[in-house]
Amino acid sequence: MTDLPTLEGDTLDAIAAATDEADLEATRVATLGKKGSISALLSTLGKMAPEQRKTRGAEINALKDKVAVAFEARRQTLREAALEARLAAETVDVTLPVRAGPLDTGRIHPISQVMDELSVIFADMGFSIAEGPDIETDDYNFTKLNFPPDHPARDMHDTFFFPAAADGTRKLLRTHTSPVQVRTMLGKEPPIRVICPGRTYRCDSDQTHTPMFHQVEGLVIDRSANLGNLKWVLQEFLRAFFEVDEVRMRFRPSFFPFTEPSMEVDIQCRRGDGEIRFGEGDDWLEILGCGMVHPNVLGNCGIDPQVYQGFAWGIGIDRIAMLKYGMPDLRAFFENDVRWLEHYGFRPLDIPSLIGGLSA
Repeated sequence: MTDLPTLEGDTLDAIAAATDEADLEATRVATLGKKGSISALLSTLGKMAPEQRKTRGAEINALKDKVAVAFEARRQTLREAALEARLAAETVDVTLPVRAGPLDTGRIHPISQVMDELSVIFADMGFSIAEGPDIETDDYNFTKLNFPPDHPARDMHDTFFFPAAADGTRKLLRTHTSPVQVRTMLGKEPPIRVICPGRTYRCDSDQTHTPMFHQVEGLVIDRSANLGNLKWVLQEFLRAFFEVDEVRMRFRPSFFPFTEPSMEVDIQCRRGDGEIRFGEGDDWLEILGCGMVHPNVLGNCGIDPQVYQGFAWGIGIDRIAMLKYGMPDLRAFFENDVRWLEHYGFRPLDIPSLIGGLSA
């Protein structure tokens, strides 16, 4: 027969020796568990005489209750000790400044910001935004835009072509957003007034060129669209974008297959101290290309050139972002340097508006 006082002493010693709740639980299972030492004693009561069972049962149950109380007391002690240790290890200096949240640390990329600025300016002039795929057909990217079959822009050195299909045709990464103009004219009846911002691709890379860059083009098709309208739209856009009171422009003859006449536009500026200021000075800077939409392009897109005419222009978004915000190297736009973005980026709530200021 098991000596209860000895079992009690050994059990209480084991409870007191437990260093954490895992050790304590192991001791509890060994004594009060289904196959524990005290539970085993209770299973022997059925073989005893009634009088002996009554006496022995009371003793075993008293031991069981005493051990259970000891387990609970030790568990509470261990929990308090663990909490104190955790509090000591996880102390916080409440005098430290609060860490900045996402609205303070996050930055909008200058390209995204400038695209928003362009959208605000042209929306105020009644333009909508048109978009198209980055992967285009030769027909939309060149043929419908009046590019001759042997035009140099079709050469592999300028254009990223995909492998030829079974029928010999090849798709390509669009070299300008003009295919969006084609898609718009094919899918919409005049009058048309849209801008087409997006990514474009050419085989070029240096301080002011990258293989992938951003461009915005504008298109107006109407019965009476003319060069006077074109000049006013460009003047208002440049004045609003560079946030100056007045912009002087100079138009020079040029050549683009999809416009006739075609022109390059220079704007008045002053260079000095490593920066360019617009709306003042005696110098000039080429800023964009434009012209009247070629009648062949209108015909290719199902618009009667005897009834409608239009004008279009194109400008590099990356370039005007560099000019406006003083960024010296285009390649940094795509290097994913957080330090650069912290310096040149915009706060998430700096939303452009013509009333509050585009770059406020």
